[in-house]
Amino acid sequence: MKIAFYAPLKSPNHPVPSGDRLMARLLIAALQMAGHDVEVASELRGFMAVPVDDPGNEVVEAARQEVDGLLDRWKKTGAPPDLWFSYHTYYKTPDLLGPVIASMFGIPYITAEASYAKRHDASGWAANQRLVTEGVRQAAVNLCFTERDRAGLVANTPDGRYERLLPFIDVEPFRQANSQGDDRRLVTVAMMRPGDKYDSYVMLAKALEMIRDRDWTLTVIGGGRALAEVQALFSSFDPGRILWLGERSADEIRIELQKGGIYVWPGCGEAYGLAYLEAQAAGLPVVAQSTAGVPEVVVDGVTGLLTPEGDVKALSQAIALLLEDRARRREMGDAAFRFMHEERSLSVASQRLDAILRQYLGTHHGQ
Repeated sequence: MKIAFYAPLKSPNHPVPSGDRLMARLLIAALQMAGHDVEVASELRGFMAVPVDDPGNEVVEAARQEVDGLLDRWKKTGAPPDLWFSYHTYYKTPDLLGPVIASMFGIPYITAEASYAKRHDASGWAANQRLVTEGVRQAAVNLCFTERDRAGLVANTPDGRYERLLPFIDVEPFRQANSQGDDRRLVTVAMMRPGDKYDSYVMLAKALEMIRDRDWTLTVIGGGRALAEVQALFSSFDPGRILWLGERSADEIRIELQKGGIYVWPGCGEAYGLAYLEAQAAGLPVVAQSTAGVPEVVVDGVTGLLTPEGDVKALSQAIALLLEDRARRREMGDAAFRFMHEERSLSVASQRLDAILRQYLGTHHGQ
């Protein structure tokens, strides 16, 4: 099929690295691996600082012009897409393009990682939430990465069609098992910005303070506007104990992960966290909170240790446990490697995704 792919929050071609951009590219790769022709239909950033019904919302007019341009182009060429695929719609990024174009051309519409939270209706975003709901209802199928997202959509739109597509990555770069890692080397990979990311760094600093007498180092990969504030959180530790590497390329991150022993990241408010998947693909066990979407990507007690939300002491104790028990650390690391390479690979996701398309699109599939 010829698939028009659109990510209103952030285009797959956006220059700033992010988990959102990475997952968009992974979905494209999975569709292409299944034999589909995928085109990024639009670079329009649909993120809204104000609701869609606010007179100051400039995205609405830009979207109208974008729809007109796409319709005109595809009508002139006589080659419209067979399917519109929209990734990550939520109350601040409803898809203003796909539902209109899919209706005009009479083609299926699909969403992946759409979400709905009723609490936003009362904070001025009800009009946006209605747009998300309409798209979900129109979709031939909605692909849900987490049970939390699926449950939220079902509660709001019970007549929608839903399937789970478990979070995944391309594991090929991690094909060689991790056998050279330093058991005492803790690693974290995360951007530094206010909100959940900063809160996770606060929690991590407090947890490590509780075990400062243990033998460990921490390698931090990531950058962002809160860099100075994050570094200040760890300023009480001896020089050299925290290694700040800044932003790194995907290959450099893989190498650093494979040098490590334990991946540590609290994961406050984490949708699911592709970095957890990369760490496990490199053969590292994970220590994180059992919160938000983290349990969707880390198997507690098997590929890592998940601690109660907000419990700094429990997080600290879990890190200490794996530092002390080398055999268990290695056992979990090996299990993490198998989990990723056998269950959460790009090829597994591609097969699952293609099976879903076949199930829901009928004669449209394979055009």
